[in-house]
Amino acid sequence: MQLPDRIFFTGVPGSKWSAISHELEKLEGVNKSDHAPHREYEPTGMPDWAPGKYTDRPMHRGAYFGPGMEFDAKLDATYLDQAWTNPGGCKIIKSHDWAYDLQSVKDAFPNDWIMLVYRPDMASYAWWFQHGGFKITYAKYDAYENHTKMLGEIATQNDRMLKFAHKHNLTWNYYNEKWILDNFGQQVKITRPWNQWDDVLVTILK
Repeated sequence: MQLPDRIFFTGVPGSKWSAISHELEKLEGVNKSDHAPHREYEPTGMPDWAPGKYTDRPMHRGAYFGPGMEFDAKLDATYLDQAWTNPGGCKIIKSHDWAYDLQSVKDAFPNDWIMLVYRPDMASYAWWFQHGGFKITYAKYDAYENHTKMLGEIATQNDRMLKFAHKHNLTWNYYNEKWILDNFGQQVKITRPWNQWDDVLVTILK
């Protein structure tokens, strides 16, 4: 299966979308040249399963797009692509902000794919808080200002993803290896045990 030039990838803070992006980067044909030491975050004081036992270190890596970040979430191909040092391949373009206006993403990049990661609001918020919250150094969350606003924005992003998926008749599925094979035509080993994904749903618009 031929991958597109870009996959616009989004999920709310704490949805485990970063862990999923790590596994999608194992797909043949994905361009990982956005990785750099200044684009990494490794939390401390986590339980023994997180993040190193079942996931690749570091917890966050590669370019994230959004307010206060190195790159804003602009729908401009030249601007977005500058985060990658090597040309070609499929770029996984990560931003929470895509969730706010997914239709504009689709209209601006009709030949690329959009992947959504859904996890319930409170579970996502709790996971984000447990793994550092506003102390996370990368990606930055300063634009969310405080915990009340963060929870509100998580709810808004999830709501808009659900409405977009409904509008385009997308099917949500539990995230697992079969879903990756069905949608990308390649086998990828998921490094966390199955019960780490029992509240995470994914869908993709091609």
